[in-house]
Amino acid sequence: MRLLLCVVIAGWMLVTATPSQAAVRIKDVTRVEGARGNQLVGLGLVVGLNRTGGRSLATQQMAIDMLRCMDVTTKIAREGLLDNVFQSTNISMVTVTAELPPFARAGAKLDVNVSVLDDAQSLRGAVLLLTPLKGADGEVYAVAQGPLSLGGVNLESQVPQSALINHATNGRIANGAIVEKEALGTMSKDGKLRLLLEEPDYDTANEIATAINAKFVGAAKTIDMGTVEVAMSREQNRNVVAFIGDCGSLIIKPDTNAKVIINERTGTVIVGQSVRIATVAISHGNLSIRPVDPRTRTQGPLGPAASALLGIQNDNPPAAGNQAPQQQPAGTVLGTRVNVVEDNESITVSDFARALNALGTSPKELISIFQALKRAGALHAELVIM
Repeated sequence: MRLLLCVVIAGWMLVTATPSQAAVRIKDVTRVEGARGNQLVGLGLVVGLNRTGGRSLATQQMAIDMLRCMDVTTKIAREGLLDNVFQSTNISMVTVTAELPPFARAGAKLDVNVSVLDDAQSLRGAVLLLTPLKGADGEVYAVAQGPLSLGGVNLESQVPQSALINHATNGRIANGAIVEKEALGTMSKDGKLRLLLEEPDYDTANEIATAINAKFVGAAKTIDMGTVEVAMSREQNRNVVAFIGDCGSLIIKPDTNAKVIINERTGTVIVGQSVRIATVAISHGNLSIRPVDPRTRTQGPLGPAASALLGIQNDNPPAAGNQAPQQQPAGTVLGTRVNVVEDNESITVSDFARALNALGTSPKELISIFQALKRAGALHAELVIM
């Protein structure tokens, strides 16, 4: 009987790492302390909408404030604006966000994202007016302005039943902001710099320190699982950028913590090769799983290929002289006992998942089993539920 790994058929995905970790550069798994970006946010007004704008009082008041800032002092403006009434469906109040990258100089351009804040239906055709972007300290670091580019289409007015493709209330302006104030970081302090691991790990931190010390004797030491401190000589301190480049180009083999990541909404299960399960017995519905000695394995209803991997035994063996019962199709678990082969008192999650998958276990059942294993202390990994 053909053994199928129903990764695609069952609607879930199982990803395992290779036994040996891939070699990467230090710069790909670390960042320099002090070289960080900063989030910017602003509140702005877009114009030019085709009767799809907002009607809220806050939007009207914002338009009035804009006219006052532009010295609109005509009689209509003076009388009308005092009543805080500005009837227009071609404007909208929006939030503008951007990220100021590390070491961005004044005059550099940034991409900005624009999102509707009021009840506007669409931002198609909108133009953002001059909007200051502030950091967490309240200082203005950039200003944004320009026409929006949308990825969504709103067909509500064209068809009887409204249709929405993507989001017509979100837009983007490429190079729409200009940096006005620099937020420069500090790469080194007292002749030392620190490398921060993107995924903290003790073995990886030690690997990085070892690789740097192999080229620059005695330069690096580990502070903790996420930080490696590198001491620079007087000559290296004169050109910090070159020294960081030399360190970042060194090759290491990073290690990662054992994790099982589960997305219950999509039925996605991702596990690492190093994740293992302790010897346990599981009963889930009509499925019974228990460890078995590989020497006592017998061929089960899934045929020799599956039995060799799982050690599956049939609960209803054929009587002597009678023809063997018809094999159950893949996905049938009724009345089947799965004896997962025991090896050194534990098995890998990938083997365990293939065992359940061979019997057609649904993604929902697989997720429930993994969660129960974690609670029982048998799953030797971090369980991350998305």
